[in-house]
Amino acid sequence: MTLVRQGKVRDVYDIGDHFLMVASDRISAFDWVFPTAIPDKGRVLTQISKFWFEKLGVENHLLSDDLSSIEIPDGLNADDLAGRSMIVKKCKVVPVECVVRGYLVGSGWKDYQESGEVCGIKLPEGLPNCAAFPDPIFTPATKAEAGHDENISFETMAESVGAEVADELRTKSIMVYNKGLEHAKSCGIILADTKLEWGWHDGKLILIDEVLTPDSSRFWPADQYQAGRNQPSFDKQFVREYLETTTWDKNSSPPELPQQIVDKTRAKYVDAYERLTGSKFPWS
Repeated sequence: MTLVRQGKVRDVYDIGDHFLMVASDRISAFDWVFPTAIPDKGRVLTQISKFWFEKLGVENHLLSDDLSSIEIPDGLNADDLAGRSMIVKKCKVVPVECVVRGYLVGSGWKDYQESGEVCGIKLPEGLPNCAAFPDPIFTPATKAEAGHDENISFETMAESVGAEVADELRTKSIMVYNKGLEHAKSCGIILADTKLEWGWHDGKLILIDEVLTPDSSRFWPADQYQAGRNQPSFDKQFVREYLETTTWDKNSSPPELPQQIVDKTRAKYVDAYERLTGSKFPWS
């Protein structure tokens, strides 16, 4: 078993015909991985992804979370991997982040203030921060191994992957977002936007990596939503907002996170899991 990739959060091991994907408790913000872990964060991400992979009815890379038949990587044990690991299909990753937005927030809000557009999509004038769109918009981004992904136009994406593939990615990504939006709404949660990844397997585009988690999506409590201001969230935006109150310059090694921030962040992740799945988090 060989470690083939270590991302900001996930470690990927080659186990022969398949990959073993392990979600760590690392947390990143502003393109930095922090020295402080969030306990059980990797389990939340894995279990939420597993829930969605099973619920969405979209072909995906998940094969199993039963690790009894594989060799455990050196330096780890079964307890380390429990709840945070998936055996997945080997895919050729599409080199584009497929972002779907239902609300004007984040980098989209910043772009809109400067140009009235989001990724080349012209929007009506006078929209407030966190305004809801009549229909979700597809705003792809470059896929950066390090540093920050950059928004690109659909036309630029089509030049990279081909027009037919670009159309398929947009259609499938919006479909996943809409299904997630509908379920989240029934749980009292707004799915403001999400970032999806797709890969090629046996000539088909299938959903890979994670899906509709607090790391890849913005989740807001529906009963507290109010356009024109930033929203309380279930995702790591809470950590970003804390960091904005510190003296850290975002250009040097990041500081340790205070225990209070760690505990509140873990609680937000677990709350998202329990609301979305309707189940008690097994590692509480």
